[in-house]
Amino acid sequence: MEYRRLGKSGLKVSALSLGSWLTFGKQIENSIASELMTTAYENGVNFFDNAEIYSRGESEIVMGEILKKKAWSRDTYIVSSKAYFGAGGKLPTQTGLNRKHLFEACHGALKRLQVDYLDLYFCHRPDKETPIEETAWTMHNLIQQGKILYWGTSEWSAQEIMEAHMVCKQYNLIAPVMEQPQYNILHREKMEKEFLQIFKTVGMGTTIWSPLASGLLSGKYNSGINESTRLTMDGLEWLKDSTINEARVNSVIKLSELANEIGISMPQMAICWCLKNKNVSTVILGASKVSQLEETLKSIDLMEKLDAEIMEKIELIVNNKPVQPAF
Repeated sequence: MEYRRLGKSGLKVSALSLGSWLTFGKQIENSIASELMTTAYENGVNFFDNAEIYSRGESEIVMGEILKKKAWSRDTYIVSSKAYFGAGGKLPTQTGLNRKHLFEACHGALKRLQVDYLDLYFCHRPDKETPIEETAWTMHNLIQQGKILYWGTSEWSAQEIMEAHMVCKQYNLIAPVMEQPQYNILHREKMEKEFLQIFKTVGMGTTIWSPLASGLLSGKYNSGINESTRLTMDGLEWLKDSTINEARVNSVIKLSELANEIGISMPQMAICWCLKNKNVSTVILGASKVSQLEETLKSIDLMEKLDAEIMEKIELIVNNKPVQPAF
């Protein structure tokens, strides 16, 4: 396993990590979740990603039970949570990035995960109704109280992230360290264009999600959508509509042929491609089967397969490289 610094912080995260969205507490049995975490941990993964909204808190409960039973030394792994959407409640005080909800959400996550502190705590989305000063002060206070170690954002714009840094500088607060954006061969704008200046100025770390574009880059939709896949799950119609279209599928078919030519699987090529970006701190893997995770974990040793020639062939297939701004 390779370990990378989380931005300018001194924290080192495994280049490949394990997430629980759509799987833990929902799509898979708890026993499979335990096997996945064990497989990841034994292969050097030190970061396990979660959020209050995942399966309405059940994902954190499942992960917490596994961590308790495994009894791994707390100094050997990193665990996260995210706040904004809530764990199911819809009252005004049960969502958002206001001080009340961030405080309650943090304590709820600690209880469900059965840990004394969260290593990483994310603002899961920007909150237009809460002043950034309030959010930043709350995160600063939670760090001072020893309940979280680092805070960050997820799916924030570059402008919103820099506003947070400006506020933190103004009030001498601990600033956000990381962002969790979607990033894959088919979704590149933020990581490769919008965030470029932030990487240079504040040294932001990234814990990127959906490296396989919700399974599209695994190649499993090349012949159509199987009714047993996650994109057919209730409530995920938005994900299906934003992920699958004819042009994308045709690109993945060509990418799959290229992966076969160089002797690796399509999922491995997609993950290697993400890892090649030096601004990626860790790639969050998702899996519903141990065999899937074992396959993608091997990606860390296959990056040399994607040399300059292969990277150029990928560019010619997808033809979606963001136009770089003139700095």
